[in-house]
Amino acid sequence: MSRDPLVSYFWSGDTLRSRSVSDVVLSGTLDVPAPPARLFADWERDISSRLFLEPGDVEPLPLARARARWPDYRHCVQAVSDWTRTLGLPEVLAASDVALMACRGARYHHDGAQYGGAAFCNLFLSEDKGLDLHFPSAGLRIPLVRGTAVIFDTGQPHAVIRRRCSGFDVADFAPGQDCTQLFLTWELPIEDAHVARALRVDFDIDPSAASQLDEEQVLVNGERAVVCPDSGRWRRAG
Repeated sequence: MSRDPLVSYFWSGDTLRSRSVSDVVLSGTLDVPAPPARLFADWERDISSRLFLEPGDVEPLPLARARARWPDYRHCVQAVSDWTRTLGLPEVLAASDVALMACRGARYHHDGAQYGGAAFCNLFLSEDKGLDLHFPSAGLRIPLVRGTAVIFDTGQPHAVIRRRCSGFDVADFAPGQDCTQLFLTWELPIEDAHVARALRVDFDIDPSAASQLDEEQVLVNGERAVVCPDSGRWRRAG
């Protein structure tokens, strides 16, 4: 199935709007201090005893508890805030929800069915473990190291895969391998004029379909579609 055109339908208040799905990915490597070793130890205990992360899983960790034991948290936030300003996104970070996430790799997926009204801004906290953030539609691989920062459209397929691999494979994240990534993620409002301009998003490109739908989703050539979790290619739903 062709990946174009993609249309995201998202809630704007009580109304569904339509918009384009951007293949723009903004990235950089920021100078951020490593979280304390004791905090990483806390996270590892949570991951092993509470989250039970399987290969490809992406799950939240308690951020409020972590902040109490993370003296440099504010420096990490400030670094991302300064970076977003250089991209023409003034103050957008301060007004956005933030979460702490853990993943053991990540299968190819998009988040447009839950977060169609947002772009994601991620700051990776772990050291280089030989993993890439891969955007197959954009033909882009970003090595994940401490300080890797990215902003991307939630409707764009993406995954965390091994650096020398072409797709997601469960075997690449076998038990006993150190391949967990920790990251902070912010939900930037896609309707913010600065965010939309930076990602080159066009709005109300299919108002007729938007008026007939009742939930957020991404359509490909006007049809429901899903992302192949191993390759990142779009395919017809069902």
